[in-house]
Amino acid sequence: MAKRTRRRRRSWSRLLLLVVFAAAALYAGYFCLFRPPEIPAEATPADQTEALSDQEDVQDAEAAAKAAHLERKPYFYTILVSGCDDGNGGSDTNILVAVDAENDYIYGVSIPRDTKAVINGKNHKINYAYNAGGAELLAETISQQLGIPVDFTVTVDLDGFEALVNAIDGVDFNVPVNMDYDDPYQDLHIHFSAGMQHLTGEEALKVVRFRHNNDGSGYGSEDIGRMQTQQNFLKAVAQQTLTLSNVDKIDTFVKIFQQYVDTDLTLGNLAWLAKEAISMGAENISFSTLPSEWRSPYIYLDREEVLTLVNTYLNPYVEDRTMEDLNIPS
Repeated sequence: MAKRTRRRRRSWSRLLLLVVFAAAALYAGYFCLFRPPEIPAEATPADQTEALSDQEDVQDAEAAAKAAHLERKPYFYTILVSGCDDGNGGSDTNILVAVDAENDYIYGVSIPRDTKAVINGKNHKINYAYNAGGAELLAETISQQLGIPVDFTVTVDLDGFEALVNAIDGVDFNVPVNMDYDDPYQDLHIHFSAGMQHLTGEEALKVVRFRHNNDGSGYGSEDIGRMQTQQNFLKAVAQQTLTLSNVDKIDTFVKIFQQYVDTDLTLGNLAWLAKEAISMGAENISFSTLPSEWRSPYIYLDREEVLTLVNTYLNPYVEDRTMEDLNIPS
């Protein structure tokens, strides 16, 4: 018994996820559409599914062990949220979100866009997967590396980011560093002082896009620093959005949701997930980045630390994953 979705510039999918959850909850709740997601059969990593098929004629004990290794936890879902615009049709921002409704936590892990991946038999940065095969191939690539299924995907659009931040009347956020950057080719100008700011949608987009200042200063490590800012920004949004106080904005939220979000989750599924997120509270929503190191031209994942993170927060299976389940390229 149950417990209780175009594409353009950069780096906003983290914010949109929980705002979409809240919007869906308000709308679908009104129409009594709450439904827990049903795990699609194809969510099991392909190599593990084939392995099970190959074992049909082996001893019962061995087959039972395989089945036990793929037994799912109740009400545990993995959702890949992507912001798909790096100027080349790839995914600039990817975050894998684990929703554990049984134990009341949501955990999001940022996947650096330069992470090394094998796509169609060749080495690429992982953000190329979206370019090559859309959200489906991106999810498959991440699933193979981490040894766990990606149950659902959510792709979000820049315009939706701005619209939703504006719909909640802006976000109070502590800008972590002085930001002084100009890119006349994109007509992008980012100028903020460090400290607490009340950001409109356009301003929020600039803050989460920021990498470095005109003089090269800034975070020190551009992508890692930017991902930390995005995670902190999402936390602030969750604290200010995951309530039912925005009930008078249902129509606005629904229109934004329908126009700018692409997902294989139904509205009722999002509503159910949103209800769970709201009941958990922002204090039970956490973020991190996949453990890794930069060795040009790729970011290489740390296998042992990734395995620990997967088993601690992301694993939807009852049994822990093993190093053999992971497929992280060297």
